[in-house]
Amino acid sequence: MVDYAAIFKENPLGVFATQDGEKVRSRLFQLLFCDGRKAYFCTSNEKPVYAQLRANPNAAFTTYPNDYSITLNVSGKVTFVDDRALKQKVLDDEPLIKSVYSSPDNPVFTLFYLDLEEIETYNIKDGARRYKL
Repeated sequence: MVDYAAIFKENPLGVFATQDGEKVRSRLFQLLFCDGRKAYFCTSNEKPVYAQLRANPNAAFTTYPNDYSITLNVSGKVTFVDDRALKQKVLDDEPLIKSVYSSPDNPVFTLFYLDLEEIETYNIKDGARRYKL
């Protein structure tokens, strides 16, 4: 099994995909941290991505290092979390996010995790690999 948490820690920026009716939407996103099978993200509850995830919680996230040595794609279902302590952790760890939301009590600041059901990797040497969690 690939150490996906280590890859995420080194490469937190990637592409997050959701379903929007009949279409797939993707956007650049930052993975905040992993806790076991949970990959945490945040957004504003005023953005389209929030409404898309409420309508259909299936999502995917893809990242890769600058040298393209491995591509990591994870997919699963999103769960929204209203945990003040976790929100404070995000604000303490991420100054840019703190500059946007200021406080864990900000009513638009929404934390969620992707429950990692499947991991797909790709590299030149090994090709594509798929892992069920």
